[in-house]
Amino acid sequence: MIEYIKCNEITLAIIIRNSFSANDIKFFTPQDFSQQLGYMKRKKGYIIEPHVHNKIPREITLTQEVLILKRGKVRVDFYNDDKRYSESSILYSGDIILLANGGHGFTMLEESEIIEVKQGPYLEEKDKEKFQSISDDKIIIKKII
Repeated sequence: MIEYIKCNEITLAIIIRNSFSANDIKFFTPQDFSQQLGYMKRKKGYIIEPHVHNKIPREITLTQEVLILKRGKVRVDFYNDDKRYSESSILYSGDIILLANGGHGFTMLEESEIIEVKQGPYLEEKDKEKFQSISDDKIIIKKII
């Protein structure tokens, strides 16, 4: 299952649930995202030819990050670019999320192991602006359909 978290038509995040499966290759992100998120399913014996990636100058103005929840259970709170709360979602072991726009915060609901992938170099003082989180009594959990 794929979930697109949106606020005012802006994609805040894309969640690929551990249960997702498809045949062939599928990309979930538009071409203008600085992180491209895709899925491949290939049969035994399929070969991806050896290759290198060409050096192409790119201008990146927004840090997008991919989190892979290796183990645990995490609540993700989503905010728009104005730091206004939108909604929350629960991630489970094996889920993957691309944080594309807006803000976000996390609450570990169980001990969790997370793998993070984002553009570098990472400079916390310049890359982040922290702000007040939503109170737990105002949390709206997005329902998984």
